[in-house]
Amino acid sequence: MDLIRKLSSAAAVGALVVGMSAAAQAQNVPESEEPIKLAMNEWTGQHVSTTVAGEVLKRMGYNVEYVTAGYYPQATALADGDLDATLEIWSSNIGEAFDEALAAGSVQVLGESGLRPQEAWYVPTYVIEMCPGLPDWSVLNDCTELFEAADTAPSGRFLDYPSEWGDTNARRIEALDLDYVSIPSGGEGAIIAEIRSAVERKAPLITMFWEPHWLHAQIDMTRIYLPEYYDGCHDDASLGLNPDATYDCDWSAAEIWKVVNNDLKNTHPAAWTLIEVYSIDNAEQAAMMSEIDDNGRDLVEVVNEWLDNNPDKVKAWTDAAMM
Repeated sequence: MDLIRKLSSAAAVGALVVGMSAAAQAQNVPESEEPIKLAMNEWTGQHVSTTVAGEVLKRMGYNVEYVTAGYYPQATALADGDLDATLEIWSSNIGEAFDEALAAGSVQVLGESGLRPQEAWYVPTYVIEMCPGLPDWSVLNDCTELFEAADTAPSGRFLDYPSEWGDTNARRIEALDLDYVSIPSGGEGAIIAEIRSAVERKAPLITMFWEPHWLHAQIDMTRIYLPEYYDGCHDDASLGLNPDATYDCDWSAAEIWKVVNNDLKNTHPAAWTLIEVYSIDNAEQAAMMSEIDDNGRDLVEVVNEWLDNNPDKVKAWTDAAMM
């Protein structure tokens, strides 16, 4: 019976691929042999989002290139046409170059990704008892000695995003008059390694992190609540707790966007529509992330396995792209 199921599954996948190929030919897809260049940023969730779209585009017959790109610097490459799309842009942290490209009309937001995100400051939950008053941010200055490190003493150490993801936490620390030093991490893997090390030792740690992420299913983390975000917090220093500084507030509730260079609509219209209609949710992404980061599996293998196990979803996307 297992063999029959495997053969049936293989036949179904084969039929799906053949069906997509026939539909692509009927719609004259691919419209060009020129590659579609998709940005690959610095964290696994973004790799999953990008590869889901990219592998479906390959199944439609497109030539797809995954291009390593820094989160902020990619805006310039996208505006210049060196990249065609980037598939996980967090609206809470886009940088001036993206603002300029969107305003100039060289790129556009092509809808939301389906993910429901949250960026925030976190501590392992056991730290709450070490610093009475947490998770209220206002007690952090009473606990600087708890969080200090050799390179920050006598100030507390705040483990931050990589420097290429922006400096807004350093601005928050200054605006809220917190006696902490922002220490940029080496990336997602470095943050996870520090969290795991701290948890093993039951050591204090305060860090920037985000959801969705598989790590929350393994390690109990508590969000630190900063002063509530309000419109103008990032732009108008006269507002908020500190009349002399911006970013005297928490991170805003984010959306996750798919952003494309406008030329893609003319050169690869079916690919444009595929990117527009495809989406994945937090649970789907987290499951794939766990297979890659926690179980050491290959990214492309994991994504294609997920696509094979979700033929109806893939067919709905490709049918919409061919209309």
